[in-house]
Amino acid sequence: MENVIIVRYGELALKSTGVRNWYERTLVKNISAMLDHRGIPYSRINREWGRIFIETDDQRAAKAAADVFGVVSTSFAQVADATIESAGALCAKLAEGYVTEGQSFAIRARRTGNHTFSSRDVGMKCGDAVWKMLESNGITPSVDLSSPDREIFVEMRQNKAYVFTEAVDGVGGLPLGTQGKMISLVSGGIDSPVATWLMMKRGVEVVLVYCNNSPYSDDRAHKRTMDCVKALQDWCPGHPLKIYEIPHGPNLEQFIGKCSKNKTCLLCKRTMYRIALEIMEKEGASGVITGSSLGQVASQTTSNMYAELYGLSVPLYHPLIGLDKNEIIDIARNIGTYDISIRQTGGCEAVPIHPEVKAACDSMLVEEKKIDIDELVKMSVENAQTSYPGI
Repeated sequence: MENVIIVRYGELALKSTGVRNWYERTLVKNISAMLDHRGIPYSRINREWGRIFIETDDQRAAKAAADVFGVVSTSFAQVADATIESAGALCAKLAEGYVTEGQSFAIRARRTGNHTFSSRDVGMKCGDAVWKMLESNGITPSVDLSSPDREIFVEMRQNKAYVFTEAVDGVGGLPLGTQGKMISLVSGGIDSPVATWLMMKRGVEVVLVYCNNSPYSDDRAHKRTMDCVKALQDWCPGHPLKIYEIPHGPNLEQFIGKCSKNKTCLLCKRTMYRIALEIMEKEGASGVITGSSLGQVASQTTSNMYAELYGLSVPLYHPLIGLDKNEIIDIARNIGTYDISIRQTGGCEAVPIHPEVKAACDSMLVEEKKIDIDELVKMSVENAQTSYPGI
């Protein structure tokens, strides 16, 4: 008897035929990489219209595939011939020990392809097979189609029938690698890893940029960031996460020594955008991702976010902009970065005691005239170090 993992997807089905085929091929490649990454054996992965099938006896593959961007749900299923009799026999075998005395059951059937029977026929005949098996085992059968204790699912396709009892929720989104490349500004805090993950979920390849504030931050901040990158890498085997580490301390020294103290954080963020734009062009990327959430910290007021961008042409994406902190924390917990991000560090010693919260949009141009901002950005990019900490 064959066993497979049924992989279901959502948005992919809405694309044109050519795009859909490309997305499906990418999804299969990503699933394969995830299975290999987790050491789960499988013989092959097949595509059919509306479904992907992983041939394996290892039930762990259902969870592994569910963690691949673009997958809506998965099920570990047993396979029978595409006849009501074969499906019914398999349902009865699966129900033995699964449906016990006092429990009700229901058959959930769906049919795809050309058959001489309907989905209703499949449900009724398979239900009869389960009923007879229960009676023969001395169990009083009970059917409840509204709220059963046990459900058995039958998916009848053209050449095979698939029988299973549960579905594992997938992460959803689009296959990673189908929506181009972007630069993501990351740190070891809670927000930026979540923002990066959300854009990966939408199919975006990411190149990471980490501005190392040393000597205004300590080694703990650096390690925390790299550990967050490693956690993100677990979501995208087959897509190594490249990171540019920027020596940002010299820039902060210039801001503190020559510019208005209360605008240090704004100058810091603005310079990060300039650096990210340079790397974006170098990498052939098409946008910059941030972890900004409106009003969460002093630099993220509407006035300050405008001032940070004033006069710059940076295509910014803020996937967290409308989320509150609890919503962001929930995602961080689910993706495995929260426990890393809450590790204690010494913080950033460059943060002023009274940071600007309502900057005039053109005030940053005045501040930047006090320093050679173009030279700072140039030296930052030239002295950047690249690595792949997650592999």
